[in-house]
Amino acid sequence: TPVPATVASKAQLVDIGKTDELATSPQQEPLQRRLASRQIQAVFDHQAVNTTGFFDDAARAIGERYDLFEELMNRVRFAYRKSFSWLNLELGQLSQKDAQAVNALCRQLHSHTFFARYTWQKQEKIVNLTLQQAPAVRQFFEGGWLEWYAFMELLAQVQARGTAFACARGVKVTFPNEDLHELDVVFLLNGLTPICIECKSGEFRRDIEKYLRLKRRLGVDRSHFIVCATDLSDEQAAGLNAMYELTFVNLNRLRTHLQLLV
Repeated sequence: TPVPATVASKAQLVDIGKTDELATSPQQEPLQRRLASRQIQAVFDHQAVNTTGFFDDAARAIGERYDLFEELMNRVRFAYRKSFSWLNLELGQLSQKDAQAVNALCRQLHSHTFFARYTWQKQEKIVNLTLQQAPAVRQFFEGGWLEWYAFMELLAQVQARGTAFACARGVKVTFPNEDLHELDVVFLLNGLTPICIECKSGEFRRDIEKYLRLKRRLGVDRSHFIVCATDLSDEQAAGLNAMYELTFVNLNRLRTHLQLLV
């Protein structure tokens, strides 16, 4: 069943970076029906696609230059894992331009409350950061940012092409045998074609068999079931694509692959 015209057309007109129009049951109803047709129960978190906050903006800033910001993200994740409340980031080894970019991101994240405190020791080229303890912010740094980035990349592609779509993040699904899973990013194009993106900012190899089962259960084509892993090189992704009935991409290849699908 195609996406209702009112929902599809309305979604094409909004500013995708500043809207709560997508965070509704009618917008996600086509996805619910598609999953139900395969005897899959789904629970949607409507607010997970509400882009009026700063999560999507921060994710796009990080994803566009992850090669530069990876150390910052790793340091923050490590600090949370060790229950540290603060960290110092030394930027003296970076070029002036790169150091300015990292410092600017830290300042921006602080202004959007991702850090509780930020100071810049200009002479020493050290950023002092106090971690924000809000669970939503911790979850963002521990991997949620990648889901937001993938979601916004696909959302931008479907809107640019005027494709009717339904979309969701963090969908909790229950299969007929009562197996549980959470779908990181899932879209339904024109009421017919599902795209599923599983996002991994850490180790993913142990999950490959799980992804293969999930792809079969969801009835998603190989090219439309995407494992986006930050730690993959282009060569590793190509090798895995030759071995498994899945599509592996890194951040550099995600947009190119999505452009082929939409």
